[in-house]
Amino acid sequence: MFLIWKLIFQKINFKYLTIILFGCLFLIGFLIFTNNSCNVEYVILSNEINSYEKSLDPEFCENILEKIDLYNDQCLSEIEILDCS
Repeated sequence: MFLIWKLIFQKINFKYLTIILFGCLFLIGFLIFTNNSCNVEYVILSNEINSYEKSLDPEFCENILEKIDLYNDQCLSEIEILDCS
């Protein structure tokens, strides 16, 4: 039994094993982060709010307000409503 394992581990290069292990951990972390859409939506809305603060476009603000309302209805955390005036 152990002779088979010795033959298998002789052929495996540990450098490739660690690369595969880190790749799997990265994939698992990415899937956990993207599984909760509230986290992704929060990041997107934060970027859009920063873009609005630079441009101060009222139409863009209205679009962001609609997205914020949807976000606040769906997720536990809340984003402060913008003043578009």
